[in-house]
Amino acid sequence: MGLAALVLSVCLAVSVGAVSVSMETVWGVLVNKLVPGLVEPSWSLGRENILWQIRLPRALLAIMVGAGLSIVGACLQSVTRNPLADPHLIGISAGGAFGAVLALLHTGLFLGMLTVPLLAFLGSLGATLLVIGVAKFTSATSADRLVLTGVAVSFVLMAGANILIFLADPRATHTVVYWMLGGLGLAQWEHLIYPLVVLALCGLWLWLRAGHFNAMTIGDETATTLGISVATFRLETFVIGALITGVMVAFSGMIGFVGLMVPHIVRLFVGGDYRRLIPVSALFGAVFLLLADVVARTLMKPEDMPIGIITGLIGGIFFIWLLREKR
Repeated sequence: MGLAALVLSVCLAVSVGAVSVSMETVWGVLVNKLVPGLVEPSWSLGRENILWQIRLPRALLAIMVGAGLSIVGACLQSVTRNPLADPHLIGISAGGAFGAVLALLHTGLFLGMLTVPLLAFLGSLGATLLVIGVAKFTSATSADRLVLTGVAVSFVLMAGANILIFLADPRATHTVVYWMLGGLGLAQWEHLIYPLVVLALCGLWLWLRAGHFNAMTIGDETATTLGISVATFRLETFVIGALITGVMVAFSGMIGFVGLMVPHIVRLFVGGDYRRLIPVSALFGAVFLLLADVVARTLMKPEDMPIGIITGLIGGIFFIWLLREKR
């Protein structure tokens, strides 16, 4: 059922927009690209290019970003035992944005296309270590205090990113500001390999440790009795989460609240077992971001609204509801 929803969401995402394309044309183009000559083209070259060169890479990027942010949020909620943990709220996304802005406006692409994902990852990792360091310095060991620490670090890092934008060439800042609002419009086939490899390897690492996350959800003492090195595993999870988040931020900008909302919704259907929660969160997160992108592209067409505005609006309302439920 979930896979069917994903396929239908992809078909919807590539068919709607400023130029509407029929489902028949969508399937015709896809089949013709996969098996050349099997279908006689009855569509224009312009529509084929819109589908294959623009909308399909965008849809695939939405799948990877939605899945990545969702599983990171689910795993952070386990190792912090905090239902409000999310890569956006605890500063990881802000660190990724700082690194990406630094690469785009100041350092230049000295490693080619790897420059932005690398500096975004380093920014996310630095933000993670900073949150941990500040939490220890202020003795903010409770769940609520840890989130507040993350929010404070996020504000500091976003201020730093804004300083970098202010100091940069004004002609280049418009694109970066739009990117920071979150969007998938820069998706290209040749760049999708980077988030795909990171998501596949890191997602597998997290899923293989589902038992660890189940134990961490109960408490550190339980996890320790089961032979888990709690401090090491928590740090490893933060680093893996920073890697996924940094790479996704590098290619999509700051898209918030996906990692907060999706795991909570999925728990209503599959429960709290991370053996099911991680893959289903990835699937649901992919569908959610695909549909959010459809809304962003059609709400004010032919203009593309930044997808971060859509997820921020929905996520803010969800956050208020979650605060009420967890009181």
